[in-house]
Amino acid sequence: MNREYSLEHHWLPFTANRAYHELPRLITAAKGIYLFEESGRPLLDGCSGLFCVPAGHGREEIATAISRQVRQLDFSPPFQFAHPEGFKLAEAISQLTPPGLDKIFFTNSGSESVETALKMALAYHRARGESTRYRFVGRELAYHGVNFGGLSVGGMIRNREAFGPLLPGTLHLRHTKSPTKRFLPGQPAEGDDLADDLQRAIDLHGAASIAAVIVEPIVGSVGIIVPPRGYLQRLHRIASQHGILLIFDEVITGFGRTGQPFAAQTFDVVPDIITMAKALTNGTLPMGAVAASRKIFDSITAAAAPGTIEFFHGYTYSGHPVAAVAALATLNIFEQEDLFQKAAMLAAPFQEMVFALQDIPVVTDIRGFGLLAGIDLAIDEKPGQRGFAVLKTLFQAGLLVRVTNDTVILAPPFVASIDDLTLMLKRLRSVLAGL
Repeated sequence: MNREYSLEHHWLPFTANRAYHELPRLITAAKGIYLFEESGRPLLDGCSGLFCVPAGHGREEIATAISRQVRQLDFSPPFQFAHPEGFKLAEAISQLTPPGLDKIFFTNSGSESVETALKMALAYHRARGESTRYRFVGRELAYHGVNFGGLSVGGMIRNREAFGPLLPGTLHLRHTKSPTKRFLPGQPAEGDDLADDLQRAIDLHGAASIAAVIVEPIVGSVGIIVPPRGYLQRLHRIASQHGILLIFDEVITGFGRTGQPFAAQTFDVVPDIITMAKALTNGTLPMGAVAASRKIFDSITAAAAPGTIEFFHGYTYSGHPVAAVAALATLNIFEQEDLFQKAAMLAAPFQEMVFALQDIPVVTDIRGFGLLAGIDLAIDEKPGQRGFAVLKTLFQAGLLVRVTNDTVILAPPFVASIDDLTLMLKRLRSVLAGL
C-alpha cells in the first residue's frame, strides 16, 4: 500500500518492530466497539483498546469537552498553581473510591501512578519516624508498569531482565496461578494461604524494614489471574497487623471492570492506596491518579514545616486541565449510562461464552472474572510463537485482542451487546479451532 509517510522512524513499544513491517497493523479510525484499519476494514475491539475504552470509541461528549477546554485553558502549571477542573475531578473520583481513600494525586499513566504510590509509602513512613521501612513487596507474574519502581515490584521476568539491578531489597510473593487447577471460573476456592508469604517475609526481614506490599487485585497483563477466595483479605490483615501499607494496582480493574467502581469494593477490601489510569479518560488522553487514605496525606503534610512543600513529587502534566475535563466527561458517561451495572450484567454471559472454548484442543486453561478473561494456548516450538501468530490471524479475521506470550486476553467494552460478544467469541473460536 502506498502511504504518504514512512514506517521507518517510529520505534513501537512492546512490539516486535522488525516483524511488524511484514504485516503493518495500522488503525486509522474508531467508533463504538469497532476500530478501523487503513483500508477501512472494521475490527471488533475485544480488549477495549488496551483496557482503557470501556464506554466505546468516538464519544462526542468527551470530544466536545476536550475541544471547549483546550480553547479556554490549554495548560496551567501544576506546581503552586491549580485550576477548577482538577478539584472537580478529584472530588468526583473520591466519590467512587472506598471510604477514606479521598486524597487524589494526578499522574499521566499507570506506570507513573505506581511510582507515585511507592513514593507516598516511603514518605508516609519517614514522616512517622520509620525511615527504616525501605523495602517493597511485589508478587511474581505481576505487572506494575515500566518505570524503575514498577519494574522492581513487578514479576514479569522479560520486563526485568534487560535492565540490571532495580530497587534494592525488593521482595516478591508467590503468584496465585495454580498449574493443577484449570478451567475454574471466578475465584479459586483454595490458595488463600499464599498470602502468608508476606508473613514469611516479615519473619525473615522484619516488619520494620517493609514499607508496602503492592498487588493487582486481579493480575491483568500476564493473563487474568483471579485471587483465591479470602486471599486479599488475608493479605490485608497481615499488612495491617505490622504497619505495612497495602497498595492495590487497579490500573486495569479500576472504573467498572469487575462490576464495581474498583475491585477493592468487589472483593470487600479497603487498601491504603489505589492506583488507577486507563479507563479514567476512556482512553482519549493520557491520565492517571492515585487515591490515598487521609492518614497518609495527613501524616506527610503534618511532618513538613508550614509554608513548605510536603511531598517532593509531581509531573509537568499532573492534572492537566484538558485531560481533567475528558475524565469528568467520562465519569459522567459511566454514571448516566449506568455502565458499571451494565458490566456486571454482561459478566455472566461473557464468562459462559469464554469458558465454552475449553473444548478446543490447543486451549490449555481459561480464567475469568467480570469482563476480563485469559485463555492459555499450548506452547508451540518456543514460548510466545503461537500467541504472536494468533494475534496476527485474529487481526486478519477482524478481531483485536491483547496477547501476552501464549495467552489471549479479552476485556470487551461495557457498551457491547450480547450479539457483539457472541461475534467476538465466534471469531476467536474460528481462529483457535484452526490451529
